[in-house]
Amino acid sequence: MAVNTNVTPAIQFTDVEMTFDTRAGELIALQHVNLAINDHEFIAVLGPSGCGKSTLMRIVAGLLKPSAGTVSVHGENVVEPRDDIGIVFQKPTLLPWATLEDNVVFPMKHKFGRVTQEQRERAHELLKLVGLASLENRRPGRLSGGMQQRVGIARALLHNPDILLMDEPFSALDALTREEMGYELQNIWQEHRKTVMFITHSIVEAVLLADRIIVMSHGPGAHVAEDLRVPAPRPRTGDSMRLSEMQDLVSHLRDILMTKKVA
Repeated sequence: MAVNTNVTPAIQFTDVEMTFDTRAGELIALQHVNLAINDHEFIAVLGPSGCGKSTLMRIVAGLLKPSAGTVSVHGENVVEPRDDIGIVFQKPTLLPWATLEDNVVFPMKHKFGRVTQEQRERAHELLKLVGLASLENRRPGRLSGGMQQRVGIARALLHNPDILLMDEPFSALDALTREEMGYELQNIWQEHRKTVMFITHSIVEAVLLADRIIVMSHGPGAHVAEDLRVPAPRPRTGDSMRLSEMQDLVSHLRDILMTKKVA
């Protein structure tokens, strides 16, 4: 059977550039970014601070318009926020006075002015999925940082988006909780195969979670410097991270990022 090579990518960056006007003058954040992300791929975007990782995500989300080039989702140019994209930010920004259930369904209430019983039932299912079963009536102030971020993930999944954008979602967590959340996210992705674009500064996190790792060059004028496939099969465990090919990948990434060889 012939392989169809004309499949439309879930996300396509074509000659994308992003320029910001600053007090010091014009700043070229991104330059000539070309990247295709396929359906159901888990992509980690890794790079030095200030290389435009979050800017890439915000362009896909329709929160920023590129200065040049195009970004398309399922073949349609992104011109505004889309209903088929969910976003998890660095902090979950939960409503402190609302229950976990009400926090998960809040986007629907905000957009449509009401929440259906079906949506509330789905919120219960998602809270169970992220390990917060039976806590739907609890308020965020009684939760740890990791548990609050789980609520943020459930909220992003409520409308069953095709694409999940995650902007350093575990960066504010302690090391042990961050590792636990990484394995939890892998389990969620295994059960609900979304296309994921995951922004991170953590080499180990990228290697654990991703199918491919996109390494951005140093800014200004950052571009895709390397596109690397992660060799270990799924599901990944602590033993997977000890495989020689995984250790080699971690070493390679550390070498190019820590010694500033990314050009």
